[in-house]
Amino acid sequence: MGFNAQERVIYMNCPACSNPLTLKNVGNLDVDVCENGCGGIWFDLLELKKVDEPHESAGEALLDIPRNPEIKVDFEAKRKCPHCDGITMMRHFYSIKREVEIDECPNCGGIWLDAGELAAIRSLFQSESEKKAAAKNLYNRAFDAELKILGARAEQGTKNPTQIGLALKFLSPATE
Repeated sequence: MGFNAQERVIYMNCPACSNPLTLKNVGNLDVDVCENGCGGIWFDLLELKKVDEPHESAGEALLDIPRNPEIKVDFEAKRKCPHCDGITMMRHFYSIKREVEIDECPNCGGIWLDAGELAAIRSLFQSESEKKAAAKNLYNRAFDAELKILGARAEQGTKNPTQIGLALKFLSPATE
């Protein structure tokens, strides 16, 4: 859902410091940055996935957005989506490592990263396959013992562990 710079007519303000966001072209992406403000970055739906790994060179240009040192950001404050009028973004961890919190709009799927968060995200995993392996490992550690217990109970005539396992897998990150 990226926007071409020539087509873009939406002017947005930073959800962290209210500074006007500036359109920045990196590779084949047009993202909105809080240049000379707090240094945050707005990614439209699925754009972050194109710069979240170290080998994706377009992300390099977004690691050092010029900031105004006088601007102080309240990192605990709820953020309003700069794209959707009146929508409060949800804060959650970016990955299973639970090291970087991001703000995501439940309406448009856009993601706001505060200054420094893109660099932290890019250092979490070296590749998509490493990310999937970590998710699979977490799933196995979290649910294997429980599924074995459920399997033993199934033999005794209680709930079917396969059905419960499928339900748990639906709720967890993709591991295949």
